[in-house]
Amino acid sequence: QVQLVESGGGLVQAGGSLRLSCAASGSIFSILMMGWHRQAPGKQRELVATITSGDSASINYADSVKGRFTISRDNAKNTVYLQMNSLKPEDTAVYYCNARIRRSLAVSRPDDYWGQGTQVTVSS
Repeated sequence: QVQLVESGGGLVQAGGSLRLSCAASGSIFSILMMGWHRQAPGKQRELVATITSGDSASINYADSVKGRFTISRDNAKNTVYLQMNSLKPEDTAVYYCNARIRRSLAVSRPDDYWGQGTQVTVSS
């Protein structure tokens, strides 16, 4: 079993900052990718940022957050972070952590896992 536990959401004024964390635990052989998605009321879930594993990690951001958000990870702790600066009211959403995880050496196909979500509310 694999669990992703998010923390760090909350209420902040426009222009403020928040830092989200997501820790993966359980039966983990390797984590290929970790990332963040968000879903605002009445809208579809959208990708925010992703980061792959390895020394030359590949990072991808949604255009709407480029220059304001920074994704990073601590491989030793199986944890991914999302530093969110210059927050805008349109960033208000439930933020979900996800990870692509290979559970054992015997299973080559990785599976995708999701956290329970953390609410981020930005007031104007």
